[in-house]
Amino acid sequence: MAEEGFKRKLTAILSADVEGYSRLMSEDEGATVRTLTAYREVMTTLIQQHNGKVLDSTGDNLLAEFVSVVDAVQCAVSVQKEIQSRNAGLSENRRMQFRIGINLGDVIEEEDRIYGDGVNIAARLESLADAGGICISKTAFDHIESKLPYGYEYIGDQTVKNIPRPVGAYRVQMEPRVTVPESDDAKPDRPERRKTYFIGAAALAVLVILAGVWYFYSRPSFEPASVEKMAFPLPNKPSIAVLPFNNMSGDPKQDHFSDGITEQIITSLSKVPYIFVIARNSTFAYKAKPVKISQVAEELGVQYVLEGSVQRSNDQVRITAQLIDAIAGHHIWAENYDRQIKDIFALQDDIAMKIMAALQVKLTLKELGRISAIKTKNIKAYEKFLMAYEHLYRRTEGDSQQARNLAQEAISLDPEYGAAYQLLARISLDDVWYYKSKSATKTLDTAEQLVQKSVELSGENSTAHEIICSVYYLRRQYDKAIAECQKAIDLSPNSAEANFRYGTALRWAGHFDEAITYIKKATRLNPVTPLQYINNLAWVYAISEKHEKAISLWNSVIERNPDYFFSYLGLTMSYQLSGNEVKAREAAAEVMRLKPKLTVSKIKKGPATRGWDRERGQEALRKAGIPE
Repeated sequence: MAEEGFKRKLTAILSADVEGYSRLMSEDEGATVRTLTAYREVMTTLIQQHNGKVLDSTGDNLLAEFVSVVDAVQCAVSVQKEIQSRNAGLSENRRMQFRIGINLGDVIEEEDRIYGDGVNIAARLESLADAGGICISKTAFDHIESKLPYGYEYIGDQTVKNIPRPVGAYRVQMEPRVTVPESDDAKPDRPERRKTYFIGAAALAVLVILAGVWYFYSRPSFEPASVEKMAFPLPNKPSIAVLPFNNMSGDPKQDHFSDGITEQIITSLSKVPYIFVIARNSTFAYKAKPVKISQVAEELGVQYVLEGSVQRSNDQVRITAQLIDAIAGHHIWAENYDRQIKDIFALQDDIAMKIMAALQVKLTLKELGRISAIKTKNIKAYEKFLMAYEHLYRRTEGDSQQARNLAQEAISLDPEYGAAYQLLARISLDDVWYYKSKSATKTLDTAEQLVQKSVELSGENSTAHEIICSVYYLRRQYDKAIAECQKAIDLSPNSAEANFRYGTALRWAGHFDEAITYIKKATRLNPVTPLQYINNLAWVYAISEKHEKAISLWNSVIERNPDYFFSYLGLTMSYQLSGNEVKAREAAAEVMRLKPKLTVSKIKKGPATRGWDRERGQEALRKAGIPE
């Protein structure tokens, strides 16, 4: 009788478990759980990148399914190689090795689970695999025999528990070679036969290797990104997004270290004029999220994606990095680095240079010199610097003070660390922007002095000019601000923040068309766009009498943050000036809800924009209901 209420399908099943799990738990439960959690995250990410889906992950077991056997085997090889790489940083008795079994079989699907002999066979094959190895069924092998550049060892028909018929099985060698079982009629006393066999086997091996290499570089190893689905048009030069490197140290407190490495790579690449680099703010939106490479490429509008991981142990660090062509659907290169912490700056520069080489970008000696980070020989100072930045990005007054304390500690550890002085200058700017410094004039003077100190110690760089640009336009010295931001962009054309600051300075100086160009460029470099970018662009449209565009942008801001005061203020003015008095009064009511004590006279105290009839804008606010 046919089964009712069940859905059947043919699928590739991957089953994995930890070899020696009970021993690991008995020796150190805490360390075992931390390692297992970290490795399971790695496996989940790789499974998703290879178009698979994790169905279950209880205890030390993991069950996943794939539409394609090719994807399943490629994923299994990637998992085993990645775990092997990570195990090298652990003591031998703490290394965690997985056994993986893969089968192609018919299963019953119920909600998010699958059942049946197809699943059971994958689990039994897993038990036949060596530690760190992969075992696949003959049904799976028949679908990949000529499609992947790996070797396979036939281990015969295996009788496995609860499966009525023997299961043909192969071990995956994970290297491009072939092993052929000796036939029953082989004659060891006939050397000419052995000679012919070995020559034939060698020739076959060479052909398989060549075919495998061709196949590896020509076929997609995962679902390619669609150019048609890109959220933004692709730039006319190589475009790249650097995803946050995973912290594999087993200690969340080391996040600042892996984040710092990621950010420095982004900063280095941003200085290269021949490529297009997505800003930190946008790529870090994917941190700790299981996303497909194709999704990242489509949402950010790039061709290449760099991903990696960091594992730190005392004074040693292991970094893995791989560059992916998301449109072609395969990896361009992958590297493992084992270094001492003191070599971290050279390592960051090396990764940036490898990316340049892979993208076929040639740099002049002067451009090569710009890529390097501002360095310190004191690793503790570098640690304090990274921890300070972690607090700065949280944008609260308490975190700002902690960032200041940590930056000052970095300077006390290395008084010649220029980057730490720049960080203190950034914190001073935040005091003026966000936290209402008691003496803005004095705070801006301090920021300028700190930047000058950093330049004396470490030389000219884009960040220094960007900070001075902000200092000048907070002083309302717009022409000087424009000159500084031009220098910042010359040194780091891919810096979203430098382009945004430049656009803002142009806005205040009355150069509206240019301001729109640079703020729009900043939003393209930073697709997960900060609200202040959108708000500033909307204001430029509004004072250029392009109220429909301004209104659309402000409403998009409110969708993300219903209490964003500046958007309601802008909407009040633009609605009133464009003749929609009803909407203007609704927006004005929201302004007064958020700022009950606001008056037009207080708004008058703000900086004036050249070339704009400010009185007309203020009159529009009065008519809409903002009190005088």
